[in-house]
This record gives sequence, structure tokens and C-alpha cells, in this order.
Amino acid sequence: MITTDRVPNIQLTGTNNGLSMDDSNVVTEVDSKVKTKLLSMWNNVKYGWTIKVVKPNFSKESPVCLLGKIYRKKPEEFLEKASEADKTLDTGSEISLAMDAISFEDGIEEFKKDFTSRLWLTYRREFPILNGSTFTTDCGWGCMLRSGQMMLAQALVCHFLGREWRWQPDQPIKTEQQKLDEYNHRLIIKSFGDLPERTSPFSIHTLVSLGALWGKRAGDWYGPSSVAHLLSQAVENAVERHPAFNNLAVYVAQDCAVYLQDIENVCQTSDGKWKSLILFVPLRLGADKLNPVYTSCLTHLLTLDTCIGVIGGRPRHSLYFIGFQEDKLINLDPHYCQETVDVLKDNFSLTSFHCTSPRKMLISKMDPSCCVGFYFHNKMQFTNFMEIAPSYLVPEDEKIDYPMFLFCEGSGKDLHQKIEIAENIIPSTTSFTGNGTYDDDLDECEEFELVQ
Repeated sequence: MITTDRVPNIQLTGTNNGLSMDDSNVVTEVDSKVKTKLLSMWNNVKYGWTIKVVKPNFSKESPVCLLGKIYRKKPEEFLEKASEADKTLDTGSEISLAMDAISFEDGIEEFKKDFTSRLWLTYRREFPILNGSTFTTDCGWGCMLRSGQMMLAQALVCHFLGREWRWQPDQPIKTEQQKLDEYNHRLIIKSFGDLPERTSPFSIHTLVSLGALWGKRAGDWYGPSSVAHLLSQAVENAVERHPAFNNLAVYVAQDCAVYLQDIENVCQTSDGKWKSLILFVPLRLGADKLNPVYTSCLTHLLTLDTCIGVIGGRPRHSLYFIGFQEDKLINLDPHYCQETVDVLKDNFSLTSFHCTSPRKMLISKMDPSCCVGFYFHNKMQFTNFMEIAPSYLVPEDEKIDYPMFLFCEGSGKDLHQKIEIAENIIPSTTSFTGNGTYDDDLDECEEFELVQ
């Protein structure tokens, strides 16, 4: 992947001397298409072979976790051992709670079905030009946007289809429920279609347009926190314009804090009902590298059935993490560049939106900047999460009491207003000069420079 903030402008040899405006536009369009193909070819040479050819090794003995589901080759034997171990644990302990929340499935084959059913949203090429640019592809710069799309897509799958839903392309659609599931499956994918249309409220075009309001342009790279706020705004807009999303609310945690009054404000309807909630929690788990004390916290969160994954990855290489085995995170990689699918056509192909090759990455290589997502179908699920989550958020066997994030009473807006008032009353940096006045120009000690 290109590691600069913007994709470089590939210059093609030639001159426009003597060309009319129409001819110049044709040349520009041709140049853009050539550039797109070159970027796509290079990107797929670099990343495509690992997705299509290399098969990761999965241990047949160690359990595999995928978004709250645990898969193991010999579930009966493991359950017997787990049951014996559970007798020695205090009721309500972290491990006991985790075991209560986990359902054991019928081995690795079920894991493959589950993995393949997750939506895979990757780089695309030859889509309509992005607003304010000449880009017809997001290849080389849109990986974090695609990772964010996948996390949101998982929330929509849980909302419209349920966590137990599985994509079974080889089975004929017969029952009314199967027809409804097929319709909702396509509705979700259509909402992410690469089109500047209202029918695709979460498209790359929509996200880039929203980013422009914050000074971002097509070709700029995004961080996990920025994408969380983009997705939040996109969902809010979709709720206003599309009846299908009316029962959805979204909230982005502020400074690693989930404010309960804010949650109630976005979820509680005027008639007292509770909307389904998508919760994004941006985190920074270290300075330059992931602090290893938080690895257990991340894997524990992925065992919760309300978790919709983590967006992060390596520096300048975003991935969507949806599970783990041992010390490796299982991910969906957005870097494979595919042709755009016209989702407005009837019975458009679904194949390119599902990946059959799970990828793994050492958790120690993960960038410390990430965003964890959750989906709560109702108020009870969120309440249960608040009760269970604190034991997952503090590192195991470490002398660290500060959790990854907090639940706080009140509203984040109220807190920020109090801080602003305090800053206006009390100067942030003051020092007495000895002549009856205060000097506000001295810097913090870390930034103080002695001039000789």
C-alpha cells in the first residue's frame, strides 16, 4: 500500500498541445483509467496473492473465536475439561462469565461457514468519479474506510438478519424466511454500493463527501477515530432519509468514556421505546506500539456476542479484526482490488462481497490506534454489557487499574462545558512575576527551552 497521506499523481508522458477542451477531457479520462488500472494491478500483485493463494494455518486443537462464537474440533472433550475447571471458579468471575456467554459449535467447518458469511468490502475500481476529484478507485488509500464499512456492515447483519444468519449460496431459496433473508442481505450490500446515490447511504462516495466537510479529500488517509465519526454521521443521515434504518442509533465514545445520559438520549424514543444501538469506542492502546498488557482485553472483547469487531491493523495498512486463535488475530483484508459491482441491477452477484480465505496476524504487530465496535439489539443487551464489560477492560495479572474505557453517568457535553467554564475562569498556565501581575506566556516545563 502507498504510505503517503495522498496517492501520488502518476504522470503519463505526452502533451496536450493543440488539443481542444473536449479532447483534453478525453485525455484526462483516459489517463485516469490508465492510472486506476496501474494502481489496481500493482496493489493486487502486492496483496492479492496472499488473499487468493496463501492459506493460513489454523490449529485443530486450539479453539477459534469469531465475534462471540467459539469453535473447536472436539467440543465435547473441551466442554468436559471446562466444566471441571469451572467448578473451581467463583461464580461471577471473569472466566466464568465468559464461559456462560460462549456457545460451542461443531468445529472448524462451522467456523468457515461463519467467516464466509461476514461481509467483505474491499478496494474497488472503475466506479463513478468521487466528488471533488478524478478518482475512480480507492485503491491505495481507502483501506480504513473499507474496514469501517465492514464493521458497520456486521452491525447491520446483526440488526436485519441476526448473528446466527449464514450465507448459503448453494442452497435454493424456498421458504418465506429465506426470501426475506435474501432481500435483507442484498439491501445491506446495496447500502454500501460504490455509487453517489441515496440508495447507498454508506458508500465510499458518501463517506468521502462527509469527510470533505471536515477538510478531508479523496485520496487522504483516515484513522480509526475519524472513520468512527464518519460512520456515525452516515448512520444519522440514513435514519432521517431511509425508513429501513429508523430503529437504529449510533454513539461514538468520547475520550474512552461512554456517557450513559448520551446513550439514553440517542436510544430513547418519544414513546418510550429503545432503539438498537451501534457503539464505537476509539482507543489508543500504547504510544508507538501496542502495549502488550491490553492484548487479553482485546481478545476478551471479541468473545462477546455483542462485539462487531475492531478496525485497526498495522501502520498505514488497515484491517478489520473479527476473531482470534492463540496469539493471532483473524481479519478481513480490504486491500484486494476488485471490479465495481452495479448493485442497482436485479440479482447482482454476491460472490465478491464474501471472502473464503481467513487471514491471521500476530496481535503484537497491531497498531495501538484502533476502534472497537458493538451492537445492542435492545436495552437489556446494553445493560448486561455494562455489567459484564468492566471485568474484560482491565488487563489480567497486571498492576493496572485503569480500564480500556469507562462507563460514566451524565453527558459528555455537560463535562466539556464545565471544563470550558473552568478554563475561562482560571488561566491554563500562569506564573507570578513578583511585580503584582501574572505572566501567561511561560510554556509548560516539557516545552521550555533555555536560550543562552
